[in-house]
Amino acid sequence: MQVLLLVDVKGFGKKGEIVNASDGYARNYLFPRNYAKEATPAVLKVIEQEEEARTRRRAREEQEAAELGTKLRTLTVTLTAKAGEGGRLFGSITSKDIANALAEQKVKVDRRKIELKEPIRSLGSTTVPVRVYQDTVVMLKVEVVSQD
Repeated sequence: MQVLLLVDVKGFGKKGEIVNASDGYARNYLFPRNYAKEATPAVLKVIEQEEEARTRRRAREEQEAAELGTKLRTLTVTLTAKAGEGGRLFGSITSKDIANALAEQKVKVDRRKIELKEPIRSLGSTTVPVRVYQDTVVMLKVEVVSQD
């Protein structure tokens, strides 16, 4: 009997695979535990439609990420902070501050996507990596100026 695995089954197959299982194993173990369903033509068609929808969604997300990336490359975020002598800040600029400044400029970026290794603690210009999609990282220019 051909079954579609709904979860990973150790030593048998991974989620989403169609595998051959003995009738007894499928009826007595896989089906009662909702590990699999019978691979009927209707089930296979639903799986195919879900895969097409997933592909379309991934393509749309990649396109949106590319548009956001081009926007971020040209953008410069300017933040003001209190600074002491030598350009050292009294506080620090975090990814949350950068995300809020971007939101004010009508660019929505999640603060967790801003990959700031450590907070900015001095005046001047810095480039900060922003992960816009899985493997796409864009460098954003951040300028910190004195409040005085």
